[in-house]
Amino acid sequence: MFVLGVETSCDETSASVVADGEVKSNVISSQIVHSRFGGVVPELASRAHLRLIIRVVEEALAQAGVAKGDLDAVAATQGPGLAGALLVGLSFAKAFAFGRRIPFVGINHLEGHLYSNLLTRPAHGFPFLSLVVSGGHTMLVHVERPFHHRVLGQTRDDAAGEAFDKVSRMLGLGYPGGPIIDARAKLGNPRAIDFPRAFLGEGYEFSFSGIKTAVLYYLRRRGLPVPFREGEQAHAELINDICASFQEAIVDVLVSKTVAAAKEFRAREVSIAGGVSANTRRRNRLRTEAETVGFRLFTPPLEYCMDNGAMIAYVGWMRLVAGERSSFEIPVAANLELT
Repeated sequence: MFVLGVETSCDETSASVVADGEVKSNVISSQIVHSRFGGVVPELASRAHLRLIIRVVEEALAQAGVAKGDLDAVAATQGPGLAGALLVGLSFAKAFAFGRRIPFVGINHLEGHLYSNLLTRPAHGFPFLSLVVSGGHTMLVHVERPFHHRVLGQTRDDAAGEAFDKVSRMLGLGYPGGPIIDARAKLGNPRAIDFPRAFLGEGYEFSFSGIKTAVLYYLRRRGLPVPFREGEQAHAELINDICASFQEAIVDVLVSKTVAAAKEFRAREVSIAGGVSANTRRRNRLRTEAETVGFRLFTPPLEYCMDNGAMIAYVGWMRLVAGERSSFEIPVAANLELT
């Protein structure tokens, strides 16, 4: 079964072809237009998707060596995400499937991240524990079997990725904040500044708005401008220390809660997913904990950490095999939850 997957939930236009669970192509076009604004501008994202989607889909089909007539179904992200961006991909996928008279299935973007580790780890067993960390979501999920999962806890305010972006903007480092802070943190001292760790040791809920505010107040106490003017070399070491200390505080919370959940649920397998799963400090800390506690850690390749069509096509294939189909009338669901 050849399934075309389309992903346009935020600022990546992506399409993929999956054949019976095997990825044949995965094309991702990231929108650099947002970097000058320090974050994603929804209207610009929607317009970029409109310009890119046909070319991206055609390239995905070409790389897979598949013609339009070979496709058996189309899957697309229904939500969550930016409403306008979602509308582009979902509408395209519906029209494509309707025109070819093949099945269509709408996919929860969070399920895409949740099962992204299966793309390259077919031996990944059930049950497993998953830490999903992206720009808009941070949650711990216990997965008993396919599509039978329970959210143990999630963020009450800012997601970890959102906090990285906002702090990066305060420091004048640019967007997206995650990889920039990760790189600068390697040059700094993670113990230099004692930033707060919200809800540490208190269940599986997360909160990252407080640490963002703590960074702001720290800069003000030092008499530094916000946003910081990058290029002032006299403060380069201080910026590195802020990045390292901020990142360590975020990682402490994510890792400690993941390990606590792994122990409580006796998880033998733990996966991390979402864009922030690419963070090198968190990966290294969890690898160390995996060896100490005794669970197997699954980390997706970087191309499957970011938003991508392969995870949507794969989950679509899973649902199609289970006999599911979606109506062509389903709307976008910007606030769709993982249930």
